Amino acid sequence: MLCELPGGSLRIAPSQFPDPERDVALDSASTEREAVLAGGCFWCTEAVYRQIDGVLDVTSGYAGGHAETANYKRVCQGDTGHAEVIRVRYDGARLSYGQLLKFFFSIAHNPTQLNRQGEDRGSQYRSAVFYGDQQQCDIAEAYIAQLHAADVFDAPIVTALEPLKAFYPAEDYHQDYARINPDQPYIRAAAAPKVEKLKRYFGDRLKGSDS
Repeated sequence: MLCELPGGSLRIAPSQFPDPERDVALDSASTEREAVLAGGCFWCTEAVYRQIDGVLDVTSGYAGGHAETANYKRVCQGDTGHAEVIRVRYDGARLSYGQLLKFFFSIAHNPTQLNRQGEDRGSQYRSAVFYGDQQQCDIAEAYIAQLHAADVFDAPIVTALEPLKAFYPAEDYHQDYARINPDQPYIRAAAAPKVEKLKRYFGDRLKGSDS
């Protein structure tokens, strides 16, 4: 069974996606942790991660460029170095970094598209993991290699690994955009199907589930 994604396909159902072989163990004494991920329009990726149990908060923003160009009008020009990203704050006692990456690659976006997601084109829509430390870099690198070896996708993964130098929150009107604007045509076409796919394949990992 092929699970269609814009411009590419999974060779397996998302529920069969492999867990990361290299990961951080859950820690009952853990304080909150952060991850910064770029997977196309931040409205869509934010909508997915807000559903996941263990996620404390999600902020849409920009990373990869300089402070003076960290605004939507400039980033949309595609020449700032920035990507649209989300910063995920999560409980390390309930959710691991590797599990965040599993949702990233299986549901939140298509990692086989270079500098685009569907019809959204430009380096600001690139697939990237902005790692905060060497451990995050190592886990992401190992997981990408694991997915390549497992032949999960029908095309090569092009996700970049980039050091997180700074995160810049997006304008207020971008925050929680999908929930606030459920009938907006782009949300209905792009974000809602991802959330529905998350509920279908990972219903036991969502907020309010019995897991």
